[in-house]
Amino acid sequence: MAKKILTKLASAYVWGNVIAVLIVVAMISLGIRFGLDFYTHHGESIVVPNLIHLSFEDAQDRCKALGLDMVVSDTGYVKTLPPDCILEQSPINGKRVKSDHVIYVTVNSAGAPTLVLPDVIDNGSYREASAMLASMGFKIGEPQWIPGEKDWIYGMLVNGRHVKNGDRIATDAKLVLQVGDGTRSAGEAVSFDDANIDYDDMPADEPEYEYEIVEVPVDENGNEIVPSSSGTSEKAASASAE
Repeated sequence: MAKKILTKLASAYVWGNVIAVLIVVAMISLGIRFGLDFYTHHGESIVVPNLIHLSFEDAQDRCKALGLDMVVSDTGYVKTLPPDCILEQSPINGKRVKSDHVIYVTVNSAGAPTLVLPDVIDNGSYREASAMLASMGFKIGEPQWIPGEKDWIYGMLVNGRHVKNGDRIATDAKLVLQVGDGTRSAGEAVSFDDANIDYDDMPADEPEYEYEIVEVPVDENGNEIVPSSSGTSEKAASASAE
């Protein structure tokens, strides 16, 4: 029995199957190794190109030619540069990355972004309002001084036009704050409603005079009789004629 078993093991058929299994296992191992290297682009690197100030289309074409992907991550605004040009990129140029790596870029917008004007008009001092607006990204111009309570914000101008709280203002526009110059106190400040008063329809106050009634002697012609220094009365008309 043992001799028969050894004879079967030594047969070419059995050894052929064993060799075939070993070959299959070796091929699978090599396939996995080289397949992973191919998938992860083992040992392959690409130098990131400089995309700054290129147009969006040119930058995208350059990335595709190198096997890189480009994605817009943000927008900005530079007035002196054309719209859709690249302002920033990540990774920066010169870095080595694998193919199919994503390059994130910031693109220049066609117009300046806008911000909502906060509640500062007629609601605080010049120092408080200018500090708040500057921290939000607004540009502050020279203030316009007008009659009113000192340093109080009465209004705001953008390109010569009055704006109000809640308006959207471009960040590159210059704000001109209308500030009180201190010529009026808080109690004397003129309200905007005063502009609607028609002063012509208001009755004028008549002046009041104090007087007393004095009886003056007159002659038959109605002329005042003026007493003379001698104690006798003379007619005022005759005195004037002499």
